[in-house]
Amino acid sequence: MKHTIGAGVLFVGLLAAASARAQSLEVLGYSGMLGEWELTANVVRGGETNSYSGALLMRHVGICSQDGPEEKSGSIRLQLSQAMLSSPPPPRLSATLHVDGIACTFSGKLLDSYEGTLNCPDRVPVPLQIWLKSIE
Repeated sequence: MKHTIGAGVLFVGLLAAASARAQSLEVLGYSGMLGEWELTANVVRGGETNSYSGALLMRHVGICSQDGPEEKSGSIRLQLSQAMLSSPPPPRLSATLHVDGIACTFSGKLLDSYEGTLNCPDRVPVPLQIWLKSIE
């Protein structure tokens, strides 16, 4: 698996907006120039009220997958700008994604989703889009 996640525009989605007091969040997203990478994860609250982490899976769903979808696993850590005890959702989100031994960072602000830039070492920064959905 020598493909890089920083090869193009990266859009990652985490479904909907996070609700108050969420202990875990469901993650769904898309990345790549044409949204050809699908990302899924479930993250749980860590020691800090606004910190979440868990395993992630990226699957190539583009039409150029001849031998079935390529999959990459890794981890994700989210840091919300305020505790999830208030509404509306926190206005800022930071994340670190670890895939294929590469740590990439993200900082985004809440619009319809969390939107910002993913920065990976020795790669061009790429756009990233994130949504959150609480799991009760």
